[in-house]
Parts: sequence; C-alpha cells; structure tokens
Amino acid sequence: MASANTTRGHSPVGGLLHRYLTRTSADRIDSGAAAFYAGLDTIGAVVPDVAASIVNELADQRSNVKLIASENYSSLAVQLAQGNLFTDKYAEGFAGHRFYAGCDNVDAIELQAAELVHKLFGADHAYVQPHSGADANLVAFLSILATTVESPELERFGQTNPANISDADWENVRQRFVGQRLLGMDYYSGGHLTHGYRHNVSSRLFEAHSYTVDRGTNLLDFDAIRRQALEVRPRILLAGYSAYPRKINFARLRELADEVGATFMVDMAHFAGLVAGKVFTGEYDPVPYAHVVTSTTHKTLRGPRGGMVLCTSEFAPAVDKGCPMVLGGPLPHAMAAKVVAFREALEPNFQTYAHSIVDNARVLADELQKRGGAVVTGGTDNHLVLLDVTSSYGLTGRQAESALRSCGLTLNRNSLPFDANGPWYTSGLRLGTAAVTTLGMGAAEVAEIAEIIVSVLSKTSPAATAKGDGTVSKAKYELPDTVADGARGRVSDLLDRYPLYPEIDLDFVRSAGVTNADT
Repeated sequence: MASANTTRGHSPVGGLLHRYLTRTSADRIDSGAAAFYAGLDTIGAVVPDVAASIVNELADQRSNVKLIASENYSSLAVQLAQGNLFTDKYAEGFAGHRFYAGCDNVDAIELQAAELVHKLFGADHAYVQPHSGADANLVAFLSILATTVESPELERFGQTNPANISDADWENVRQRFVGQRLLGMDYYSGGHLTHGYRHNVSSRLFEAHSYTVDRGTNLLDFDAIRRQALEVRPRILLAGYSAYPRKINFARLRELADEVGATFMVDMAHFAGLVAGKVFTGEYDPVPYAHVVTSTTHKTLRGPRGGMVLCTSEFAPAVDKGCPMVLGGPLPHAMAAKVVAFREALEPNFQTYAHSIVDNARVLADELQKRGGAVVTGGTDNHLVLLDVTSSYGLTGRQAESALRSCGLTLNRNSLPFDANGPWYTSGLRLGTAAVTTLGMGAAEVAEIAEIIVSVLSKTSPAATAKGDGTVSKAKYELPDTVADGARGRVSDLLDRYPLYPEIDLDFVRSAGVTNADT
C-alpha cells in the first residue's frame, strides 16, 4: 500500500504554486488561486491526466456560456471545503448517534449545516446527509411510508422495531409498505424522473399517478389536480419540477393534501435558491406548507453537488434514519462544503443574486419571443425558460442543442408537454440563468445571448439521412460555417468580459504544461 507521503515530491507539471508565489507580490496573492495551483501540483504528481482534465474543464467552461438550468458555479471556498481529509471518515448514523468512533468533528459540521438550513428556510428539522436530489427523494419517500404506514402496522404487534416481529408478520407489513399511491407531476409536463417516471425506482415503489399541465395553456390546472386527487386518494401528493417555468401555489396544494388525507411533499431542488433568496415567499414558499421538502444543494442554491431533506417534527425520527434506510455512510467532506454554501446564501447579497436570476430569465424569455421564438407558457416566473424549437425552427431539441453547443452555448434539450418527439430527441430546449447571473451578467448580456441563440437556430436545418430517400435526421443538422464562426466570436467577446474564476490565470497554468496533448 502506498504511503500517505507518496505525493510529497516535486510535481512534474512545473511547480505551479512555487512559480505563482515567486512571481506575485505578497499583497496580490489570492488564497483561492494558490490553493487551485497547489491542488494541480499535488494531483499532477500522481496522475497528470487528471490535473490536465481539471484545467481543460476550466478552459471549456470559460469558453462556453453555461445555460444548463440545473448547473451553477460554486465558489472556490465551496470547492476547497469538499477536497479535504474528511473524505476518509465514515460517520454512519447522525450527529450524536454514530456507529463509528471519532466523529466529533463530523458532528460539528453536520449540526452547523442543519442550523444554517434552519436559518435559511425555517424548517422544523433538516437532514443534510443525502448525496443527491434523487437520494433525498428516496429518503423522503421511505420516511413518509415508515411514519404513516410501517409504524402504525408495527404498533399492532406492540413493537416499534421491525426486527422484533416474525418473518410472516414482516411480510404483511412489507406488502402494505409497497404499492402505496403517489400523485406527482408528469415528466413531460415538467416533473422529475424521481416523481413516478416508469423508468425510475419511484414507479416501482409506488402505484404512481401523474397530473399534467393543461394542453392549452401548459399551466397547472389546480381544479383538474383536485379532481384527480379525490379519485386517486394518494398517500403522497408531490409537487415540484425540473422543467416548469412558473411558480406554484403551495398553500392551495396543502389544502388539497389535507382534503384527501395525503402527506404533502415538495421537491424544490431547482428553485431552493429562489426560496432562500426570498424570491418565492408566502404561498409560493413550500416550507411552511409541506410536511416534507427535498432539495439539491447546487443549482440555484450555488453549493456543492448534494441533497437535503427538510421536514416537520412528525417525520424527523424517520428522516434521521436515512442511513441505514437507504443511504450508506454520509460524505463529511460534502457536508463541509454545504456549510460553506449555506453560509454564503445567508449573506444579504445572495438575495440580490436570487432576484437577478429571475430578472435575467424573464429578459431571456422576452427577447426570444421578440425574435419569433415560441416560449412555453409565454414566459417564466423562475430561473428557467422552455423554448419550443420544433414549432419555431423545425428542429428537434437534439439538433438545436448540438448546433448551439458548436457555437459556444451549453444547454440541454428537454421534453415539452405532450412531446411528440419523445424524451431522447425532444421538441424543446431548457435554458437557465443561474450560472450567467453568477458571472455578473445582466439584462444587456442576456439579450445578447438570446440574439445569438436565434441567429444560430434560424440558420440551422435538419440534415438528410444516409438513406438517400429524402428523409431528414432527428439528430444531425446543417449550419453554415459563417454563422457558427460569427456566433462563436460573439460568445467569446461576451465571456472575455465575464470570466469564470478570474483569479485563476489559465494562460499561466497552460504555460506550465498542465494540459492534455490533444487540446
């Protein structure tokens, strides 16, 4: 086994940290940049290709406008908090109740994270261990079922611990546990894969039912949802989205949940930063109304990749048993990064940032429509915009995504409500403004982005298939070089004014040879 001292020798990539400190006056040294260079030195001494890939990713993100609605740019402080010796620590259980010794420092981090979440969102209880939004949803689903189904069944046997009942009795409990009814937003209407999509475990755990948006308006019809809920009588009424551009009245849905006897759960992964930043308040803030709220900690919240569960005190005991219920050991290094992100979100300027995300999204929607683009629902209330590229430009989402990526715009194709092109090719694009807002872009820059998008898509056409029978491809496209070159030039000019992590000198890193030979 290699010693922990193995990597302490001279880095073969050129001693970036030493060169940086030597060439930079003491009053101009940036600790974040120094840490980045030191990290490359240390990683490059072991696996130069990994160091090179990190540098290449920075170069890629600096040269492409990021419009992926589920992505953002975390601070260097968040990234550094995630890269430390906490990655070596097992801490199964929860703060103050671990199955391993030596978890005092992990406890301190987890407790601080929960305290900060309480300050941000005001929930009764917070669980910050989930590794992702999907994990958080599984913890929530199983905790709701454990509280509302399993515990009452165990009480019939005079037990609280399922290990203390017979195999036959446990099988009866298990049969009751599985197959409860879930009513969530349809995937094509903007819901998430974990909300009952047939290819996800949620549809195997539950008898899953979906509500859709209205075919005419593409908006949620609360009267139709009520009629469906009264018929289905779900155990869980689930709200939240990954591709719905409007606010949701959570107070109204809580009334419905109470009417049908359901537990009300909200997945706010996409808009948690808008809740923390006080954009969504009152009846549009899910935390006061939902029994259980799940979220990621990245996206609009601008933290590390990870998840969390907020809940009322009724569900706290079950939620805290996310490990061993579904999670393995928590990731203390990720929880450390969450603490940094939560602290950043409590700063007053985060509210300004959150409001600017929505302002920019509205500008993007308006500017696309001014130029003839068909925007689903005619606008947005949040951080994302859905553009119908099939009706606007005669393209599939896959063609539009690829054409724009070739011009320096990174986004994702997305299914639209009742999409005839299906989930792979799609008819739409999903565009988000969280990342460009982090860079400091405002209305003028977003309008420029909209103009670039339209200039590219209006000149893009489906390519013919290889069959030679006149049919066109759903994936391949044709775009004049002059149009692509012009778009790339405009993107480059824009990003030169708003560089990602400007404290890091990419030319300096490249001069030391930290890059793959083929880039």
